[in-house]
This record gives sequence, structure tokens and C-alpha cells, in this order.
Amino acid sequence: MSKTSIEPRIFALFGAFGDLALRKLFPALYQLDRAELLSADTRIIALSRQTTDRTEAQALIKEKLVRHVAHPHINDLILERFVERIECLSIEFSKPSDFDSLAEKVGANTPIIAFFATPASVYGSICAGLASAGLAERCDVVLEKPIGHDLASFHEVSDAVSRYFPENRTYRIDHYLGKDTVQNLSALRFANNLFGSQWNQNHISHVEITVAETVGIEGRWGYFDQAGQLRDMIQNHLMQLLCLIAMDPPPDLSANSIRDEKVKVLKSLVPISSEKLKDNLVLGQYRAGNLQGTTVPGYLEEEGANSESTTETFVALRVEISNWRWIGVPFYLRTGKRMAKKLSEIVVHFKAPPHSIFLPEHGQIISNRLIIRLQPNEGISLSVMTTDRGLERGMQLRSEPLRLNFADSSANSRIPDAYERLLLEVMKGQQNLFVRKDEIECAWKWCDQLIANCKAQGISPDNYAAGSWGPEAAMKLMDRDGRSWHDDD
Repeated sequence: MSKTSIEPRIFALFGAFGDLALRKLFPALYQLDRAELLSADTRIIALSRQTTDRTEAQALIKEKLVRHVAHPHINDLILERFVERIECLSIEFSKPSDFDSLAEKVGANTPIIAFFATPASVYGSICAGLASAGLAERCDVVLEKPIGHDLASFHEVSDAVSRYFPENRTYRIDHYLGKDTVQNLSALRFANNLFGSQWNQNHISHVEITVAETVGIEGRWGYFDQAGQLRDMIQNHLMQLLCLIAMDPPPDLSANSIRDEKVKVLKSLVPISSEKLKDNLVLGQYRAGNLQGTTVPGYLEEEGANSESTTETFVALRVEISNWRWIGVPFYLRTGKRMAKKLSEIVVHFKAPPHSIFLPEHGQIISNRLIIRLQPNEGISLSVMTTDRGLERGMQLRSEPLRLNFADSSANSRIPDAYERLLLEVMKGQQNLFVRKDEIECAWKWCDQLIANCKAQGISPDNYAAGSWGPEAAMKLMDRDGRSWHDDD
């Protein structure tokens, strides 16, 4: 699709002055404008409950853009052009009559993209308001996670949305699906027979998925303490990554073909019973520690904290997928806050050769590892066995990486932020990178039973020092299988 073929849109951003919109959405739209991917007639309507003067709002958004967009990409002329697209409207999301003013402002005919950067509790009210004002028929809705806190609450929100918007006009965001490296998973797996023919239990011993954050709660105590890391990260981000790694090849790259395969993975995910919790689950909660040379408080010492909280800030899981491709291959999932460093990666460990022709003095054969780095320094690395160079070395084996760093290989082009790609896909009407309703249902069903078993067994989180890789029990989770986590330097 050419730059000029994307038809004009009206972006209606609900919750336009919240952190998500100011830190991610406006910068993403600015970058699309800078790349000439927004039609000249595309408009942005910043919707909030507060009364905001347009000039003041534009000044605030401009200030945030300068802060969150890399300096080389700030162009004063484009910046002025972009903020001129922005209009403001104050409405009460729960009052359908207030949406008449939105209908008057958007006018007739132009398609609308409504992005809900609000709590999920008001999604239904916003949808009802759009329908009441006669806007629903020409509107696509974009839903930001979290959508509910369990399966029942997800159904409640989802039913309220689907009353007015069918599945093909509903876009549920998981921003990990917009990352460049995640996009490359399909090409890596299905365009390279080197991997495609090896992608099964005959050749892979185990898989790790790690999403580690150095940040703590960042003022989100009220939300996070009710959610915890299981609901906040496992149920969505890590489940999506698991599906993309484990799914069978789809018949084509259409949205529903890809989603069908992801659902099959989730349905094959073996529940962790109460009896197996001890050997397959570790929960943790960070205490005060040292992170990158700075002393940081523990979870229970954060601003607004409840000192009695037993909410987990770390989760490590050993899970299994019961199907022909993956039977007997454990998947180790790990995610936590206040970890040693920010890191999101997938490590695929291949099995060792069935027979070695090398002598013990030649050195140890280390199994091949495929490392897919999502952040930072997006890229792919494959460790292979080679020999040392030099006549004096003789035959000495060593493991050496073959690296593809996206920043290096794209030296003349900027790697786009995930939200840029996702917003562009909504504009194109493509749903491949968005999550279907039944995917979320399956993920919640699996997580709900795990959370219920934890409560029934009285499982509480172990402490771990901020700046570490989590509780000692997380290391033992791998030790029991004769393995260890891959912690890159």
C-alpha cells in the first residue's frame, strides 16, 4: 500500500491526556505523519472528561512529543502540522447525550478510529455513546489491555463492546505483537526450512521466554496490587509470545488463519494442578535492593503501598503443550519487575547431536541456541559450534554466535515503535496483529485456574532483592531439569 492510498481517518482518542496517549499514542501518530502515512485530511480529536482549551492542549502535546520522540526526528514544520490536526472535546463518557457533540464535530462520512486509552470499565459506556450518536456504523474500536481481571470480567466488558461492534471492527491491542522482532518470527519460522523442519519435539529440548523489567510500580499501585504479574503480564504478553513460538504453520497469513493456530496452542496448554504447583510455579515480590548503582525501595515500601500485600511482582512457570509437535518439551516463562536489567527475549534450545565424533580433549559440544531478542537491541542470534583459529590451537571446539542486529542491518532506517505499526494496521483494516476474542478467553481460562489453585494452596511470593533475577526458587525450577536460565551479558 502506498503512502497516499490510505484514506483519511478521524482518530478519536478517549483518555487523550493520560499517560498512554501522551507517552505512546501521540508520538506514534506524529511518526506516521512524519513518514507521510497520514492523509492531509486526517484529524485527531482528543477526548477527555476534563475541559481543555485547544491551544493549551496542543502546547502540552507538543511538549510531550519533544520529550518522548528522539531529537533527530523532531522537525518543527512537521510538528506544527501535526498539532494543527488536533482538536479537543470534553465529554462525560458515561452520558450518551454528550456524544452528540462528538457527532457534530466529526461531521459526516469520514471513517472513525476510536482508541480507548481508558479503564476497561468504561468501554461499554463509550460504545453505547458512539452508537447513540449514530457513529458506530462507521467506526472501528481499538481496545487497550487489560480487558478485565478474569474470564468473567472479560466477558462482561467484551459483551458490552460486541453489542455495538462486531469482531471485524474490534481491535484488541497487545503491543508486543507490533514489535519488529515479533513480526520477524513468521519469516524466521516459515520462510526458512533450516528452522521449519527442526521446529518440534524431535529437535528442540526446551524453550525460555523472559520479559524482565527494571521499573517498579511507577505510581500504579492501585491497579497493580489488584492485578499482580500473573494477570498483568502472563495472561497477555507472555501467552502471545508462547503462541507465536509454538503454533503450527497457518495455511496463509490471513488474520483468522493465524489466530486459529494460536487458539490451538492455548487449548493444548496443560493446566497446572494444585499437586504440581510446587514444581512448576514460583512467585516472588521484590524487596529493597540496588539497581544499576541506585538503592530502590521494596514493593511494600512504594508510595501508597499496603504493607500486608501478598501480590506477586515476579512469576516463573514451567508449562507444557500437549500436542504432537511439542509433547515432552517444557516451556519456561519468566517475568518480573525490578529485575537485573530490562530484557525481553525468547531462547530456543536445540537438542545435542545424537552422536559425537569428537574426543574429550576437543572440548564440550554446546547445543545450538536461537536467541530472539525483542528488547533492547532487537535482533536474532544463533549459537553454533566452530573451532578456534590458529595452527597452535589444534582442534578446539567453541560456541560462537551468528548475529543479526536489526539496528545495524537497518542503519539507514529507524525501527518503528510497536504502536506505530499497530495504528497503521488499524488504518489499513488489517487484524493480523490484534487478538481475537477466543484467544483472550482461552488465556484467561488457563490463568484463572492457576490463580485459583494458588489461593487454595495458600501459595505466597518469595522475596527477592531488587536488581536480581528473582527468587532462588526460580533457579531451582530449572535446576530440577538439569538446566539454567539464559541470562545474556
